[in-house]
Amino acid sequence: MDILKTITSLSHEFGNDDFVKGGGGNTSCKTADTLWVKPSGTTLGGLLPETFVAMNRKKINALYAVATPADKSAREELVKNVMADAVMPGSTGRPSVEAPLHNVFDATFVVHTHPAFVNGMTCAKNGETVCAKLFPEALWVGYIDPGYTLCMHVRAEIEKYRAAKGHEPSMLFLENHGVFIAANTADEIRALYTKIMETLKAEYVNAGIATELPVGRTDVSASETVKSLLGSDGAFVAVSSLFAFANGPVTPDHIVYSKSYPFTGALTAENIAAFKAKRGYSPRVIVTGKAVYGVGASQKVADLALILAQDGALVQQLAAAFGGLRLMSDAAREFIENWEVESYRAKQMQ
Repeated sequence: MDILKTITSLSHEFGNDDFVKGGGGNTSCKTADTLWVKPSGTTLGGLLPETFVAMNRKKINALYAVATPADKSAREELVKNVMADAVMPGSTGRPSVEAPLHNVFDATFVVHTHPAFVNGMTCAKNGETVCAKLFPEALWVGYIDPGYTLCMHVRAEIEKYRAAKGHEPSMLFLENHGVFIAANTADEIRALYTKIMETLKAEYVNAGIATELPVGRTDVSASETVKSLLGSDGAFVAVSSLFAFANGPVTPDHIVYSKSYPFTGALTAENIAAFKAKRGYSPRVIVTGKAVYGVGASQKVADLALILAQDGALVQQLAAAFGGLRLMSDAAREFIENWEVESYRAKQMQ
């Protein structure tokens, strides 16, 4: 089918490091009856036409009217089951948690990514004001927990937008999250992304903000100490020179792959134990006086931890152009840390 070939091509095009890291982002295409969406935990760059999950749009539409429990965990479990029931025979994989949101758009193609250039704005204290100035045609949505809650809120906002302007938005910016681009052709998707990235780059350059994270000489002297202190949780390491890391949760992706907070104390067994007791998890990122370490039970996990820590640092650096970095709230952080969907996504990347 031509639209599946097109969305696969777009997925590969926007699956590079400038737009997503790890298993971040998702894409979809649709007809009147069927939505094809990226499976959860997969990479955009690795998608094939046959790996997209085909979903019955009537069943997805029914979700919007479902009475959901007040308890967050019970609600998300119900939604997950409804979405599983909407998967059409012959499809494998678990549909992206954002599938109901993709379904809200009328546009044939939807490409959702988390570029550092974009998150320099969406994670900035003055992000909403800047967005209104730079992209007046866009829809901005303040931070909402991903999944069903986000979908329902965005659905209502899109309806308001349609009522006011006579058409749906082609650009949707989500605070501390990323951007959705929706259009009927691949060229329109490309043109919109080009506009966004070039506009934001110009803003950073005009503000005197470097658009790349400074990387110096790497010191690996503490590698064995890190491994010995963390045991199986730190059996593998990835090392970078020091950088101005973000000391807190930047976006859900950063929490999933790098955890919410890095370890920054002296490398002792007592300090590592105290960190675990306070945070409830073993550190995924360790900052010493000479280097930054991504750590994990596999090399892939360690590499992703460092990559996302560097991305968070770049977002923080860029956000200085728009009033400085806005971290996620404790409530938002805790939802992601305890959300089964994100645990599933992280496991798929191990």
